[in-house]
Amino acid sequence: KEGFYKKAVELIQTCEKNGGRVHVTGIGKPSYVAGYIASLLSSTGTPAYVLHGTEAIHGSSGQVREGDVVIAISNSGETAELKATVTTVKNNGAKIISVSGNPDSWLAKQGDAFLFAGVKKEGGPLNRAPRASILAEMIVLQGLSIILQNMKGITPAQYVTWHPGGALGKLREDEK
Repeated sequence: KEGFYKKAVELIQTCEKNGGRVHVTGIGKPSYVAGYIASLLSSTGTPAYVLHGTEAIHGSSGQVREGDVVIAISNSGETAELKATVTTVKNNGAKIISVSGNPDSWLAKQGDAFLFAGVKKEGGPLNRAPRASILAEMIVLQGLSIILQNMKGITPAQYVTWHPGGALGKLREDEK
């Protein structure tokens, strides 16, 4: 549903209109989601950068400028290192899109926009290792990427200029 994404989309649109940038961050397994989503957004018309979750409080937050948007990912929304990163970039003027499975979490409350990515169980015999939550985070953020791509009217011809490699980098006959 586009209403679910409304505030997040508005934040990114305002950021880009004002010359700002989008960054994506997470700690642990969500850091891999951050890398994937930054790459996906970039290849579909919304340039995005990975912000290393722990390096951010050791100088890497210098890549984030006032007015930029930081998408922060944490299933619990209570990860100490991510709290430090979010606090730092917020203090430096960034807007936060929080992605969490816990709508009552610290991270959810810090967000200028909140995207719920909750699951009931992780799966596996311990029900601890991030499995289902990682998939939920990816699916929610893929939805955001689709909305942004559609709003920008990205065509197959445009897409292949950013992704010229592999089978995806070739225009099909029906796209020419």
